Amino acid sequence: MANEKKFPMTEEGKQKLVDELEYLKTVKRKEVVERIKVARSFGDLSENSEYDSAKEDQAFIEGRISTLESMIRNAEIIEDTGSDDRVQLGKTVAFKEIPDGEEESYTIVGSAEADPFEGKISNDSPIAKGLLGKTIGDRVKIMTPGGEMDVEIVSIG
Repeated sequence: MANEKKFPMTEEGKQKLVDELEYLKTVKRKEVVERIKVARSFGDLSENSEYDSAKEDQAFIEGRISTLESMIRNAEIIEDTGSDDRVQLGKTVAFKEIPDGEEESYTIVGSAEADPFEGKISNDSPIAKGLLGKTIGDRVKIMTPGGEMDVEIVSIG
């Protein structure tokens, strides 16, 4: 399909998805099939909570497999331009809140591999949208769900 959504990501991010897909297909899928088989042996399926739980897990796993396959198929690898003068996808940007905020640093990635706890924010997030295209020393007002932030870009790498 020509209209499928593209998923910008780093090579590392794509590999994580490939690894997760492999794990779901080779390990989790087999585990849930075995759970269904055991639950069926308990008899009456209409009141069998183990069977219902296993079937729900199976549906979740199959849905996740489908999602991962689509994301991998439509992955657009973020190419490093070698330039550190502008904030762009795949770059790590450090900024501080004005006037006296602590320095924060995030890598801007596609939504498929965003993980704020790992310091990776989606290019669709308010902070990333406010920083993309800017250069070191730029001051930016960013509207976030928590209110407006005034930040200055300290470094790009």
